[in-house]
Amino acid sequence: MPELKYTHLPQEKWLALEAAHHARVERYAKPYLARRSAGQKHPVEDFLFTYYTQKPGQLLRWHPGDGVVLSGPQAAERAGWKYYRALDDGALAAAGLPARTVAATFDRRKFAADRTEAIRFAGIILSGTVARPAQFGCFGLHEWAMVYRQDKFDLRHEYLKLRLGSEGTDTVVEDNRIRCSHFDAFRFYTPDAIPLNELTPTRDNQRTMEQPGCLHANMDLYKWAYKLTPALPSELVMDCFELSWRIRAMDMQASPYDLEEWGYPAIRIETPQGKAEYVEYQRAFAAEAQALRARVLEEVQPLLELLRQTPAHEGQR
Repeated sequence: MPELKYTHLPQEKWLALEAAHHARVERYAKPYLARRSAGQKHPVEDFLFTYYTQKPGQLLRWHPGDGVVLSGPQAAERAGWKYYRALDDGALAAAGLPARTVAATFDRRKFAADRTEAIRFAGIILSGTVARPAQFGCFGLHEWAMVYRQDKFDLRHEYLKLRLGSEGTDTVVEDNRIRCSHFDAFRFYTPDAIPLNELTPTRDNQRTMEQPGCLHANMDLYKWAYKLTPALPSELVMDCFELSWRIRAMDMQASPYDLEEWGYPAIRIETPQGKAEYVEYQRAFAAEAQALRARVLEEVQPLLELLRQTPAHEGQR
């Protein structure tokens, strides 16, 4: 496999990109950190920082992605970051830079060796999902199934009220077809809701069941993007984060919870009008997610190609 062509960013350019990334992240992270310090919670806007494993400090770190060379005195510190390396004179020449230039770049080979299974699994999930037809008939009922007959199981949500009450919520679940294809939503169903789902998603069949109409599959684009960090440019990771943020808001608007006082008016999926509104959002998110999914796959192709050319025993060292 030929070496990836380098793109060179001098220090003044990459520091500007880094500053812009910090400002973009802080718009979301600062309010969350302030609430956490005050012991407060937000049912919508805390989710990406509490459900996913990427922490605000990790998200704040800017990465240029694979094949980008950062030069200048401050690149010396970068060379010491995990999965970065300094460039020798041969690599500097390939990047069009004079010998002894202080420069750093992403260490593709080290990352591929250490993260082999994560890279391969992300490639399987992303390529499979992008190729499947989108399904738009779930109407967000996964959130309702998570609280179905919750009183029977002594489940409580500390600060959220059910918009239709427990009985009204249970009736919506019983009166509708439940067809969730995403394991990480399905696994939170109450015990009585599990047999109502027409599908049985599992961790094992996840790679064949995820489809691009699913809100949770599209939210998880952010998860796959940060799991591939620092191979992906941070601008792309934040595009995935912001899509996930907007999907989470819509997902909760369509949920059984009353979030009016939080500034999130309900999408009343128990009505025909609410179902139509839900599908309109769902289709728009699916189209946006498919474009992002294709971008992530394009960025990860050099890693996948490297793994295809690496003997299995070498990738496991």
